[in-house]
Formats: sequence, structure tokens, C-alpha cells
Amino acid sequence: MTTSTSQTFEPDGRAIPFSEEGEGPLVVLLPARGLSIASLGTLSHVLEEEGFRILRVGYRRPVADAALTMHDLAQDVVDLLTELNVSTTWVGGHAFGGAVARTVALDHPDRVEGLVLLGVEGAEPVDETAARALQSALSDVDETASDEVIRLVAGPSVDPGFARRALSRNRDLAVEPMLSAALAATPVAEWSPLAPRIPVAIIQGSDDAIAVPANGERLRASAPERASLATIAGGGYLFVLTHPGEIGAEIEDYLGWD
Repeated sequence: MTTSTSQTFEPDGRAIPFSEEGEGPLVVLLPARGLSIASLGTLSHVLEEEGFRILRVGYRRPVADAALTMHDLAQDVVDLLTELNVSTTWVGGHAFGGAVARTVALDHPDRVEGLVLLGVEGAEPVDETAARALQSALSDVDETASDEVIRLVAGPSVDPGFARRALSRNRDLAVEPMLSAALAATPVAEWSPLAPRIPVAIIQGSDDAIAVPANGERLRASAPERASLATIAGGGYLFVLTHPGEIGAEIEDYLGWD
């Protein structure tokens, strides 16, 4: 197994964290809002063992008074790919990370071979109870969020203690307000649709209360000829942390690389 080391790409004062591991066909993965690239670490190791090269890309560090859009975040990904001499690749991400990946495909279709969406960020607001639970789980650094809150975020079958420990290791709270502002500043039509012709693998958790399964079903229905949908039984919003083996198997099966 190749040891990954977190690095920082700093073009024009932007500080973009990334980590690269493995050899073989490349897949780029971006984390959800409020989570770091470490949240994709176990999934990356699973895919590395299956012969993939994984590039985990985080979000630039916030700068005071810097107003961003989804297009800026997409450009960060493309600039890093250019720095690493990657012409085209599969790009994907977890929830919000997948929304950035969709923006990359819309803005730079010549750089994207396909999309891998791990839970689908929806254009509609998240259920208020679920949104409050997620905010509590992400911001509660004292680890006092109730088991009920943790289960709503992680999935009802997930051990709350495990999920709580995983959250404490994988939070990235510094950038969450910036990412939420970037999403709010970008018209839905500029990030939500699927780019023409590009194949899409949608993988979602059956019990996800945040990136609800209906989001993935609607997105697949918008391009059924080139979008596939797989559901991980028992997976909640944190299924990249709790079900990495199942997700890795779905990605390997879909891409079909030896």
C-alpha cells in the first residue's frame, strides 16, 4: 500500500489541501461540507487496494471577505489537475463534494471522463430536523450530541460511539461557512444539472436523511441512458465513513477496470 501524505497546493494565495495515493486509473474525490479529506481516507485505501490511484481534494482555506461561488471551487480542482499533469479523469465526491464535481463537469467538460456521486446534494432544502442534527453533529466539539442526533446523521443502524469518534477525527469546520455561502451564491441551474454526455455513477445510502435517496433517483431520471444508481443498505449521510468497503465495491464494479 502506498502511504499518502497530505499536501497543499497554493496557487495565487489559495491553500488547497490534497492527498494522493495508489497507482492506476485516477479517480478524484472531494469531501462533504464540514468534513475533511481524511473522511475519504478509508474509502481511498479500499480503492487503492483494487488498483486505483486516488486524489482527494479539499477546499481552499477561507480568506476574509473573499466571496466564492461553486465555479471558483470547481476551478480549484481543475487548477490542481493541471498542476499534476492530469488531462482528464473521473471526478466525484460526497454530497456537497459531488455538487462541486458536477460543476467541474459543467464548466470543464473536456477534463471529466465521468462522475462518481456519493450521495446527491439536492436543490431543495434539507429537512429542518435533519439539518439541525447535522449542524449539531458537525459543530459539537465537546462530543455531547445525543445518540438520537448521531443516528439521524450516521444512519439508524450505526453505533453512535463509532460515528461520534469518526466525526471528531474528520471534521473541517473552518471552511463550512465558506462552502455554504458559495452554494447559496450560485444559481441552482449552474451546478445541479448533469453535464451532457458524461457517464454518472450515483451511490447512495438507503437511510441518508441529508442527501436523501430521492435526490439520487431524480438525478438518475434526468439522464437514465448514462446514469446508474446503486444503494448501500443501512448507509446514512456518513456512509463514506461507515460503509467504505461497500462503496468501493460499487465503484470498482461500475468502472470495470482490471
